[in-house]
Amino acid sequence: MQSIVLAGGFGTRLQGVLKDLPKPMAPVGGKPFLSYILDYLIQYGYTNVVLSTGYLHQKIENHYGNSYKSLAISYAVETEPLGTGGGIANALQYCHSDNVLVLNGDTMFRIDLAAFETFHRRHGGLFSMALRQMPDVSRYGSVQTDDNDRITLFAEKNATSGQGFINGGIYLINKQLLQKYPQPQKFSFEKELMEKIYQTEPIFGYKSDAYFIDIGIPDDYARAQREMV
Repeated sequence: MQSIVLAGGFGTRLQGVLKDLPKPMAPVGGKPFLSYILDYLIQYGYTNVVLSTGYLHQKIENHYGNSYKSLAISYAVETEPLGTGGGIANALQYCHSDNVLVLNGDTMFRIDLAAFETFHRRHGGLFSMALRQMPDVSRYGSVQTDDNDRITLFAEKNATSGQGFINGGIYLINKQLLQKYPQPQKFSFEKELMEKIYQTEPIFGYKSDAYFIDIGIPDDYARAQREMV
């Protein structure tokens, strides 16, 4: 199975800290946040990754080149912002496995990837999403499932509050998904695909309480400096 990391983030809310770096290259404990994600993939036996890049992509390419430790790296570069869906679709062209793991380059969610793969294959769907339980879902929006782990509802940010499950930013995608539901070149994977097809297409949520951090806001970026080093 191959993997994609969405590493094209601009990091608008972190620009005062990043100083002309793409968000996945934000330094944490003296090395890029992206390196922690690549180490995580290596831990679970992944041997190659496609980095979906855009903003200041040269900074990533110059740092990593074509490999990182035992991981072979290739690049799917966006010449203009394509949204999360467009970035995934662009990177999938470089993948030959039927099922592809997709991670966000600004989020660490340390689920058991082997168990997630087993979950995805057991359910036999075209898409599975890792879900993280949070004490307050209002910042993220929430995801609900039935007793068979099928996703039954996506709720918008601030539409609900209190404890619940959020999209943890790790997906397993069967490449037939975008063949069955073709999209324009630019699209949001979450809003324009997932939240439109879940009522008719069985897609599944894998629940985990593993360590989770999203460095997209300064407070959580500062927390990463304390927790991940």
